[in-house]
Amino acid sequence: MHRTPKQSNGNYYKNNRVQLVNGGKEYFSLLEQLIDAAIHSVHIQTYIFNIDETGNTIAAALIKAAKRGIPVYLLVVGYASRHIPVALIARMKNAGINFRFFEPILKSNYFYFGRRLHHKVVVIDAQFALVGGLNIANRYNDLPNSRAWLDMAIMVEGEAAAELYHYCYSLWSKEKEPTTLPPYYEKLHHLIPYNEKCSVRVRRNDWIKAKREIWKTYFCLFNNAMESITIMCSYFLPGQELRKALSKAVKRGVKVRIILAGPSDVVFVKHAERYLYNWLLRHHIEIYEYQPTILHAKMAVVDHHWVTIGSYNINNISAYASIELNLDIRNKPFANHVQNELDQIIINDCIRIKHPNNNVTFPGTLLQRLSYELIRLLLYLFTFYFKQEE
Repeated sequence: MHRTPKQSNGNYYKNNRVQLVNGGKEYFSLLEQLIDAAIHSVHIQTYIFNIDETGNTIAAALIKAAKRGIPVYLLVVGYASRHIPVALIARMKNAGINFRFFEPILKSNYFYFGRRLHHKVVVIDAQFALVGGLNIANRYNDLPNSRAWLDMAIMVEGEAAAELYHYCYSLWSKEKEPTTLPPYYEKLHHLIPYNEKCSVRVRRNDWIKAKREIWKTYFCLFNNAMESITIMCSYFLPGQELRKALSKAVKRGVKVRIILAGPSDVVFVKHAERYLYNWLLRHHIEIYEYQPTILHAKMAVVDHHWVTIGSYNINNISAYASIELNLDIRNKPFANHVQNELDQIIINDCIRIKHPNNNVTFPGTLLQRLSYELIRLLLYLFTFYFKQEE
């Protein structure tokens, strides 16, 4: 029987190899390759699974794997993926895929009317995992005449993938006891060369289950940063504590830059986000808006040494109303690589915002304020109705 290896050194697993994966064709080609090569199991848990060219391609790969006798588990959110045809679900189940929707929108006793499974995770053979912000849909893929939304993921091979395997299985089965690892697991970490090993930890946020690990990661990174903080976030509405931590970082001499969406898929949230621009600029935080397409990534790099990336947006919806998953990576060469990627995005694809109210009329400013206050109200209602477990 093989259990997940014990974590050490601040809850980080040491025996991992990591790769930054760009969204679009790079991500979906890799995902399809991993599914096709699976020999033990496939777990996919995602918020959105659209039945378009991208969704059909991945569904076909999953059906093919299941017909080879590979246990395949697909967990999607009932509301966000409600348009999956009944006929396709039947075809997947007939092929042997274990398919189900996450908890219904309304649930007795708890009133989970809006709690979301927002994480995006793929685990193959308890050996490889993909964690990021990408759903399975055309807009996250590169198609003819259609550039993918900007998003990224981490592929991790090693001990962290084993923990993710246990986590996905427990969420699927609703059992707290971890399942066993495949018999070949013990040999895997010896296959990773020493100079490629990275320290990785799995971070979860699920307020109902009293998990605030990702929020704590950001809070600690902001409080301990000494040189630089670069954030890329699609829906950036930090609460008071995180804003205070960023402000204190600037006062310590830390350079803070935030890459945000220019065009947005949720205009209402963008208005609320821009309401905070005055505060950010007043505290000497640099703002950059990404221009080529919609930005959907959620990540940060601190001091060229730490990286966090996953599904968590820096806002209270992720903090209180969603199940989120990030990976923290502590490795200087990898962090430098990610930092260089973000620097190139800033240079080539962003405009810097120095005066937020230029060309904004009074009604526009009022709309930003009303959007911000309405989101705060909605978050209060989410928090009030959700019952937190001990």
